[in-house]
Amino acid sequence: MSDALLNALAEALADLVTTIDTCDDDVLDPDTAVKWLETTGYLLDRLPPADRRTLSLLVRRAAARHPEGAWRDELLGIPEGFGLDDDQHELYCDVIEQLEKRFVETVRDVDPATPVPSCPGWTFADLVRHHGTTHRWMEHLVRTRAAERVWSRDVPLELPEDPAAYPQWLARGVEVTLRTLRSVDPETPMWSHGADQRVRFFPRRLLFEAVVHLADAELALGLDPRIAAGTAADGIEEFLENLPYYTWIAEPVAALAQGSVRLTATDTGAAWTIGFGADGFSWTKTEREASAAVEATAGDLLLLVYGRLRADDARFAISGDRAVLDVWLAATAF
Repeated sequence: MSDALLNALAEALADLVTTIDTCDDDVLDPDTAVKWLETTGYLLDRLPPADRRTLSLLVRRAAARHPEGAWRDELLGIPEGFGLDDDQHELYCDVIEQLEKRFVETVRDVDPATPVPSCPGWTFADLVRHHGTTHRWMEHLVRTRAAERVWSRDVPLELPEDPAAYPQWLARGVEVTLRTLRSVDPETPMWSHGADQRVRFFPRRLLFEAVVHLADAELALGLDPRIAAGTAADGIEEFLENLPYYTWIAEPVAALAQGSVRLTATDTGAAWTIGFGADGFSWTKTEREASAAVEATAGDLLLLVYGRLRADDARFAISGDRAVLDVWLAATAF
C-alpha cells in the first residue's frame, strides 16, 4: 500500500468520522451515529500499537492540511477520541502477557526432549530456556537502565535443574519482566541492541520474541501458528528497522549483490520493498518493482522473514528471480 493511498484513506476516515460526529440530529439519527462511531472505535481498537500510532500521525497530518477553525479542531480530536494516543508501551506489555500465557500453556506438558524443527538442534528444553533467558536479560537491562551492553551470561538466571520445571520458571520471569517494564517511563534513554535507544525498544522486541518462539513450539507440535495480521505487519517492520544493528545479519546483507525483494500481505494489502547491494540496505513500506516478490498473509510473511517457514511452502506465491529471494533469506537467517 503506497504512502499516498494511506494518507488518502486516513483523511477520508477522519472526514467521515467528523461528519457523523457533527451532523445535526434532523439529518442523521443520533442512535445511528453512535452505532457507527462505536463500530469504528471497536475496529480501530483492534489495531496493533504501531498501526494505531501511524494512524494517529496520518490523521494529524490530514488535519494540518485544513485551515484553522472548527473543522480542523474536530479532526485533531480524533486520535484522542478513539484512544489512538493511548500508551503504546502498555499496549505492547498487554499483548506480551497474553502471548506468554499461550506459550506456557503450549509447552507445559511437552516432553522437554522433543525436537523443535524450526530451530535445528534445539529441543523444547532449549527453546524455553532461551526464551526465559531473554526475559531475564532484558528485565535486568531495563531495571538497571544499562548504559552499555550486558551479556546474558552475566545475568542471574536461577534456572531449575529439571527441564520439566522450565515453563513455570519462564512464567515467573515474565511476571517480573512485565512488572519492571510497566514501572519505567518508556522514553527513558538507555542502551539497546536495536535502533531505538530507549526503554520502549524492549517491550516491542520482547513481543516478537514471544510471537516467533510461540510459532516454533506450535510448528513442532503440528499446529498452525495464529498471528494477528496487524501484529505480524508490525513484526516485519520491527525486524527491518533493527536489521542494520544486528551485526550477524547486517554484515552478510552488506555483502549481497544488487537486488530487491517485495513482500505483499494478501490479507491487509500492506507491502514492503527491500533493497540491498552496492547502494546499501534500505526498505520502504510501499509496493515497488523488485527483483523478486512474495505474496502471502502477513503472519506467514513474518515467519518467512524469521526463517520459520520455507519459501517453497505452498502458502507463498513467488514471482521474479527466485535466486535473489533465496540469497536474501539466507543472509537474514535469524
